[in-house]
Amino acid sequence: MYRIITPKTAEDLARYYQFRWQMLRQPLGLPEGSEKDEYDNLAEHRMVVDLQGEIIAVARLHLNSSDEVQIRHTAVKANKRNQGLGSLIMTTLEEAAKKMGVQRVTLFARDDSIGFYEKCGYEVSGEAPQEKGGVDRCQMIKTIPDKPHFLRHPKWCEELQKIWDKEIPVAHLMGIKVYQFTGYLLETRAALNANLNLHGTMFAGSIYSLATLSGWGLIHLMLKEKGLEGEIVLGDGNIHYHKPITSVPRALCHLSSVEGDLKGLKRGRKVRLRLKVSIMDEDKAVAEFFGVYVILPKTVIPQIANEPNQ
Repeated sequence: MYRIITPKTAEDLARYYQFRWQMLRQPLGLPEGSEKDEYDNLAEHRMVVDLQGEIIAVARLHLNSSDEVQIRHTAVKANKRNQGLGSLIMTTLEEAAKKMGVQRVTLFARDDSIGFYEKCGYEVSGEAPQEKGGVDRCQMIKTIPDKPHFLRHPKWCEELQKIWDKEIPVAHLMGIKVYQFTGYLLETRAALNANLNLHGTMFAGSIYSLATLSGWGLIHLMLKEKGLEGEIVLGDGNIHYHKPITSVPRALCHLSSVEGDLKGLKRGRKVRLRLKVSIMDEDKAVAEFFGVYVILPKTVIPQIANEPNQ
C-alpha cells in the first residue's frame, strides 16, 4: 500500500530533497544542494511513501507559462521500479496540471527513460539542455486532453477566452480560463503558481482581477444570449477577503446575483448592472466580490469619438 503526499513540513521537505539528491545527483558525483533549483519555491511537489512512511518516489511540477507546465526531478527507488509507481506519480502531477488549466506538459528525459515517458503518452520534440553532470537529455511533450466544461454556447465561451488572451494581457499572464458555463453559472479558474506572493498564497490583486474578469465575462455572455451589443466597463468594485488561496483559484458568478435591466441598452442608453462573484479555493469559500458594471451602447461610441469639439 502506498500514499501520495505533498511535502509541506520542514521535516518532510528535508526528507524529500535528500531522496532527490540520493537518486538523481549523488550518482553523478554532485554535492548536496545541487538537487535544488530556483523553481522549487513555486512548484507542486509530490512524493510516494510506503506504509512505514519511507519515500520511494518523488517528482515536481512547475509553471512555465499560462499554457505550459514542466515536470522535473522524477525518481523512483531502484528496488521499487516496474511496479507502476512512476506512472502513479506522473498521473498525480498531470491531474494537478489539469487544475491549472494548461494545454501541455513538458519534461527533459534522459536517454534511458525515454521509453517510460513514451508509455505515459509523451512524444520527443527536440533536444534539451545537458543536465548537471554532463548527462544528455531530450525534450518531450504531452498535450493535456481535458477540455473546459462548456455546457452551453461553447463557441461564445471560446470567443470570450480569445478576447481575454489577446486583448487583456493580465488574463493571459495569470492563466485565467473559462472553465464552465451553464447559461446560469459562469466558472473561471486561474493558475495558482502564476499568482503566488511571498507567503505562498495567491496575490490579493490577482484574486480581484479574477473576480472582475469573471463578472465582466458573465455580462458578455448575457448580452450574447439577448442579442445585444455594448462596451462593458467596471464602474465600481468591492471585495471582502476571508481566507488565503493555497490550492485551486475558482470564481463563480450566478445569473441570479445580477441586479439591473438591459432594456435601456436597446434604446441606445447606457445601463448599470450589479452582481456578485464568489471566490473559492477549490471547494472552500474565501472571498466575495461585489461589482457595478456599466454597459455603453455601441451605437453611441462612434458619435462621441467623431465629435471631439463638443
